[in-house]
Amino acid sequence: MATQICPNCKKGSFTWNIDEDQSTPTRWGCYECHYSALEDESLERECSNCNKKTEIRLEDDLKKYWWCSNCNRITDIVFDNP
Repeated sequence: MATQICPNCKKGSFTWNIDEDQSTPTRWGCYECHYSALEDESLERECSNCNKKTEIRLEDDLKKYWWCSNCNRITDIVFDNP
């Protein structure tokens, strides 16, 4: 399994784990800093930075964001509170 650049510590140690249960989200984790996030596999889009369809939506305990596995660009998702 290939590793990616971790959006938290910026080291090449970010990888995913897929559960056989299709209803369980893909879990991403870093074996350097122990950061983890869940991927919403129904949401994938083209990255506006590199123009590749490699941008996925990740969520951790504090935030939701778009992360491109090709160019490592991170775009925070901000929700307005009424």
